[in-house]
Order: sequence, then C-alpha cells, then structure tokens
Amino acid sequence: MTAEALNLDVALPRKVTFAARALHFAGQNVLFVVGATLFLAIVLAAIFAPLIAPYDPIAINFADKLSPPCLAHLMGANELGQDIFSQVLYGARTSLMVGVVVIGLAIAIGVPIGLLSGYFGGRLDTALMRISDVFLAFPPLLLPIAITASLGTGLTNAMMALAVSWFPWYSRIVRGAVMRVNSELYIAAARAMGVSSARIMLRHALPNSMTPIVVQGSMDFGYAILAAASLSFIGIGAQPPTPEWGLMAALSRDRFLDDWWTVAFPGLAIFVTVLAVNLVGDGIRDILDPKHQSSH
Repeated sequence: MTAEALNLDVALPRKVTFAARALHFAGQNVLFVVGATLFLAIVLAAIFAPLIAPYDPIAINFADKLSPPCLAHLMGANELGQDIFSQVLYGARTSLMVGVVVIGLAIAIGVPIGLLSGYFGGRLDTALMRISDVFLAFPPLLLPIAITASLGTGLTNAMMALAVSWFPWYSRIVRGAVMRVNSELYIAAARAMGVSSARIMLRHALPNSMTPIVVQGSMDFGYAILAAASLSFIGIGAQPPTPEWGLMAALSRDRFLDDWWTVAFPGLAIFVTVLAVNLVGDGIRDILDPKHQSSH
C-alpha cells in the first residue's frame, strides 16, 4: 500500500538537480563566486574590448603624453600618449590566450606520455619518466628563459617554452591515475576478452584521469598568465606594439615613481586575473575532489 493510502506523513526523497547542487556550493563557497564573477568580467572585457575601448591601444598621441587618470583617460596615458585603459582591455585578450595555449599544449604533450607510461610500465615507463625528470630538474622560469632565448624572443616562442617546461606535471598526474585504473578487475577482464590496449586507454584509463587533469589545469591557468607576463617583463616574451600587461609594466618601469599609473594598472590587471583564476581553480578542486575541500 502507498503512503497516501495509509494516511502517513512520509516525506518522499526528491531528486537533487545540478542547479540545486551548484547553488548549495555557491552558498558554501563565497570565494569561488567572487573569483568566478571576476573571471567572467575579465573574459567579457576581452571579448568586447573593441566595443569598450575608447581608443586604439597602439595609437600614438604625444599630445596626451603621460596624462594622469582623468575622464578622457580613465587609467591615464603612457609616455607615447597611448591610452592605458584601452591597452589593459586588449591585454586581457593576450593574457587569456596565453593561458589557454600554454595549458592546452602542456596537456596535449603530457597526457599521451602519461597514458603510455602508466599503462605499459616497464622500460617504457622508466624512459619516459626520466625524460620528464630532466625538464623538472630546472627551476620553473629558468627553462622557459633558456628555450625562448634559443628560439628567439616573441610571445609565440614564450608560450611554447612554458608548455614544454610544464608538460611533465601532467604526464606524472596521468601516469598515476592510469596505474590505479590498471589495478581494477574490469581492466583485467577487458584484457582477457581481447580488448585492444588503445581502446582500454581511451575508453577507461583516460576518462578516469580527467578529474586531476582538469583540477591541475584550472590551477595552472593563472600561473601561465603570470609566467608569460614575467617573460615579457624581462624582454623575451611579447614585443611592442603588442598590448600585454607584463610588457606594459616593463616599458614604463623607469617612470613608476613619477608616473605611477603607467605601471600600477597593468600590474593590478595581472594581480586581479591571477587571483580570480586561482579562486576558480580552488573551487573546481573542491567540486571535483570533495575529500580535499578547503574551509571557507
């Protein structure tokens, strides 16, 4: 008999929707909401930069040289009379592109290496991991500097150098996840049924490795932006007239004490973007890996 027939006040369980879970998590994680809001604003600013920017970011106007923040130039102008607010908006495009390209290339290189190493093991595993260890032996920025110096300065070479120096982290993450999957009984059953190694890796090993990859990628996105800005700051990353925050700060660093706005606003853009991405990455880690939830 049903609960209604017995006239019992029984609360039937409800299916929890994704929207309800998302709202519950947002209420418990204010910093994630703040980070996501900031990051969304930065993405929208980058997308609509041509509509928002009041000036051409690379147009030179000596009449406005070193103009302080005012209604005509909300963030002031640099020594060439270029509007800093317009450059910051277009610089968001450059920085977001750097994050996507660097993390995408690092994953594209590291994931296949980790899959092969973790699945087959043995000498192949030893050889691939020793190669990865060679890249990990260098300090985080020293290897990109060396690679960029050998390939030539420029934003494209800087992104490639950062990706090459970061791929070992993803290869090791995927290797560990694949080794755990290899010990499962259904993998042994699949092998006994004659399922090919490529199918097992792509249908079982790789999907079970995606969570740590997504978490690591979301955490590394901000660091990629910061590293690229660092390379541009020392002169081997983006080159003029590309609007890039690290380059903007580098070109005006000698004038910081007298004309603070020429460095402060590009530096603030880097700070806010990296902070927003890190807050979002921390929230994604909490969502995908509840065992490591941080207290908020």
